[in-house]
Amino acid sequence: MAAVFREMHGAAFQTITEKNMSQKISLFTASAMLTGMLLAIHGGQALAGECPAGKAANNPLSGAPSAPVGVKDVELSSIDLSKENVKLAQRRLRMRAMTIEPGGIVPLHDHADRPALIMVKEGEIQEFSSKCSEPILHKAGDIAREFAGTKHHWKNSSGKKVELMIADIVNDKKPETMKEMM
Repeated sequence: MAAVFREMHGAAFQTITEKNMSQKISLFTASAMLTGMLLAIHGGQALAGECPAGKAANNPLSGAPSAPVGVKDVELSSIDLSKENVKLAQRRLRMRAMTIEPGGIVPLHDHADRPALIMVKEGEIQEFSSKCSEPILHKAGDIAREFAGTKHHWKNSSGKKVELMIADIVNDKKPETMKEMM
């Protein structure tokens, strides 16, 4: 997996491996590193994912998809947080790469127990949120923040693939974290 990460992100990350990351990086350091990587790749632009002004409203997401379509999700690396100073049982800090083909769908899920930062590396994708009355468009370079209270699904309505980089804290004991679906 380190080789895939190196191939995708260049020589600057050649010394990072799953083994030394899990042994040497605390949660704080890992979070700072992931945030720094996302900001460095992103260029420091404003975060995306906010509902447009005047469109915040409860959205029941009726008929939301329940299964992925055209999605490839690869876990690049993770850190067992129960073994770090923060002692978060059953939790891992993980980095994933996701590709969503044209017409692809990331099914309905929530973030009650799984905060995440998602950077759109390539393409554009629509988010359908329970907190917004219209779809939220995320474009290349945007970073979406997902946290408690977020329930949503995503759809690639464009004619091009979408590439995402995702950092999240996952609870492996809860199936609704999407581990079983993706």
